[in-house]
Amino acid sequence: MKLFSSLYGRAMEWSRHPRAPWYLGALSFAESSFFPVPPDVMLAPMSLGQPKKAWRFALLTTLASVAGGILGYLIGWLAFDLVSGWLQQAGYYEKYLTARHWFEEWGFWAIFVAGFSPIPYKVFTITAGVISMSFLPFVLASFIGRGARFFLVAGLMAWGGKPMEERLHRYMDWIGWGLVVVVVLGILFYRMGS
Repeated sequence: MKLFSSLYGRAMEWSRHPRAPWYLGALSFAESSFFPVPPDVMLAPMSLGQPKKAWRFALLTTLASVAGGILGYLIGWLAFDLVSGWLQQAGYYEKYLTARHWFEEWGFWAIFVAGFSPIPYKVFTITAGVISMSFLPFVLASFIGRGARFFLVAGLMAWGGKPMEERLHRYMDWIGWGLVVVVVLGILFYRMGS
């Protein structure tokens, strides 16, 4: 079934759309405070499709993500009571508690590590506001952590260029179904261990 290769083809078309940078910026901003889809899903194909602009896309993603992170910080600082129910309904409350524990253990470094953590970045931004983390270190750590992640993604895609795009397109269904199998096996092993 060619489900993933058709989705991949569509994502590559969108990545070449004249307004794609606007969509990337909006997605990056929203993901850092409330939206569930990470910007990598646009950044990677945009960098792959237009390797000469990869660094520009990574910078845009970083700046918009940090700006969205500031909104997340403000949500946590000013309106946590309003969003705590949403965190529970969306299944993020346990992750919020984990992020809070990480802040207690590592302080500044927790937000830096959040750029590469499986816990959504928005959970860290909201938690940083809840605990009133010093604002300047929060912004600095966000720039470093998120920038490292997005420049890495953009760089790898730009480095691979057209040959990488062709290989990914050729094997996308195998990769997609392989990831589905890995996720299902991971869930089964997790449930068996609980």
